[in-house]
Amino acid sequence: MLDSTAAVAAEREGKNARQLLEAVARVTGDEVIAISVVTVLELAHGITRADTTERRERRQRFLDELLTGVPIQPVTIKIALSAGQIDGQCQARGIRIPLSDLLIGVSALELGYGVGTANVRHFQLIPGLNVIPI
Repeated sequence: MLDSTAAVAAEREGKNARQLLEAVARVTGDEVIAISVVTVLELAHGITRADTTERRERRQRFLDELLTGVPIQPVTIKIALSAGQIDGQCQARGIRIPLSDLLIGVSALELGYGVGTANVRHFQLIPGLNVIPI
């Protein structure tokens, strides 16, 4: 499952979504790559915050292409309950994981995916999650 940081890094390097997916498949050997609906939210946020029309349009093209190229995984009740439990356990030990990263990571964990990310720091805090630096 791709985190938005992997998509943002690829887009900033001038790559399109297809190139990102091909690069991830080469690294992971996985044929199935998915994203969380939370990643869609984060990328939509980035489109809105773009400081130029050109950047906004480029980001929108990237997201549109990504949405047609991968399955989008929802946050289910089961995922929300698991995320709440993991968050409670982590916070009891003084560890805070940003909610979006927690939901993406727990979604991946529950669905049997690893997380491809440029943000290893947050995801490695989720017990049992396979984190793949992208």
